Amino acid sequence: LHRMIPEGWKLKSVTVSREPSGKYFASLLFDCENQTAEKRQAKKFLGIDFAMHGMCVFSTGERAGYPMFYRNAEKKLAREQRKLSRCEKGSRNYQKQKKKVALSHEKIKNQRKDFQHKLSHSLAEDYDAVCVEDLNLKGIAGGLHFGKGIQDNGYGQFLSMLGYKLEERGKYLIKVDRYFASSKICSVCGHKKKELALSERIYLCECGNRMDRDVNAAVNILEEGKRIYKKCA
Repeated sequence: LHRMIPEGWKLKSVTVSREPSGKYFASLLFDCENQTAEKRQAKKFLGIDFAMHGMCVFSTGERAGYPMFYRNAEKKLAREQRKLSRCEKGSRNYQKQKKKVALSHEKIKNQRKDFQHKLSHSLAEDYDAVCVEDLNLKGIAGGLHFGKGIQDNGYGQFLSMLGYKLEERGKYLIKVDRYFASSKICSVCGHKKKELALSERIYLCECGNRMDRDVNAAVNILEEGKRIYKKCA
């Protein structure tokens, strides 16, 4: 166990699972009182815009800087997979190489989870409310042929982590409607463009605003999230 079981928690069930790498894990389910803190008044807000490269962009102008673990290891994975295909199925060498491939995938998964846990923890500590778009990630992955990139950065998994960590602290994950035109609206003057091609990485407005399109979108998500919070508070 990576931490002690709090007093008063009652063990309900244990589920043992085996990874393709051969490792075993036990998941413990406990019955306990609600550990969620009381909701506090939000004072410090952050807007986040999804990004195919680097996972996401913040309204502060910073980027998450996700290392794209799968993409970086793709050539090595393909090489190991080719070695596996040349082995006789069921042979000792086949089983050995199969485990090697599984371990490579497991390493990428663990690197991704570690990065996301650290980033979500940091944001949950630093902000009272985080505003995000309620995206259909499956639709984006299939419609724009970006499936591999979305699976690599695991943005949906990151938002799940961020959501429960904020809730534990009595803070908020505010979801903005997916049809809100965050990318087309100028975050300075409010003008909305009729069209904005995906290839246009810099947002240019007649008011003189020149900004990275993802940062511009993150600022708009921030402001829309604030509006939703005030309406519901």
